[in-house]
Amino acid sequence: MRAVDPAELAPATHPCHVRAHRLKVRAGRRMAVDGLELRLGRGVHGLLGPNGAGKTTLIRSLATVLKPADGELELLGQRLGGRADLRPLRRKIGYLPQEFGYYPRFTVREFVEYMAWLKEMDRRHVPGAVQRAIERVGLADRADDRMKTLSGGMLRRAGIAQAIVNDPGLLLLDEPTVGLDPAQRVDFRALLRDLGAQACVLVSTHLVEDVAAACTNVVLIDEGRLVFQGTPDEIAGRGGTDDVGDNPIERGYTALLTRHRAGRGAAR
Repeated sequence: MRAVDPAELAPATHPCHVRAHRLKVRAGRRMAVDGLELRLGRGVHGLLGPNGAGKTTLIRSLATVLKPADGELELLGQRLGGRADLRPLRRKIGYLPQEFGYYPRFTVREFVEYMAWLKEMDRRHVPGAVQRAIERVGLADRADDRMKTLSGGMLRRAGIAQAIVNDPGLLLLDEPTVGLDPAQRVDFRALLRDLGAQACVLVSTHLVEDVAAACTNVVLIDEGRLVFQGTPDEIAGRGGTDDVGDNPIERGYTALLTRHRAGRGAAR
């Protein structure tokens, strides 16, 4: 496998929304992201990797929740470092963590309005933005229901609504399809494609079918390092009939991880 050149990681015709150079981020005592090279432009990017690969830590650092331990990180044209004021940048970011907190007695509308307020949106634009976000995730008929009455899949959709209410330039979604039924996942993929036309969307998922259906680009990491970046067709082409998996992308995923780990083992 040819080594990935960081200069090739984002098309030159697209502005770079995310740039990481030798990025290191700790998760507790462990260096979960370790020397990562990454560039992402507009589009939908699927983030793949085994458990413990550093996916959640990477997303949390891009959401400015975790501070890098070393290296360089630039988001939406702003380089992070020192005591830079992150508030203007956070207004442009949408983030859905694996688990998010909410007030059970809030209605869906109140929850999304509250998150819009936290993002310091212009109050004149909030009602319309909240309604659009709720409609886009298919919760218009539950907008005035309390959060505590929602099913797990509906809660997840409410979480997506708060992430997109500010029309972010950088949207970070950590396992967003957990709890969604097959029909809801199909709708969600269509929403991702729509969002990716104007923004940089990074989606961490274990469901490769979502990657194949919605993503323009795939990022595969292991042990906090970049293993592969390319299109779904390119990752599918890396696998063979002898590799583990039920479809071409799964076989390509397995093949790339196996070769990467074999190479690292030999280097040690």
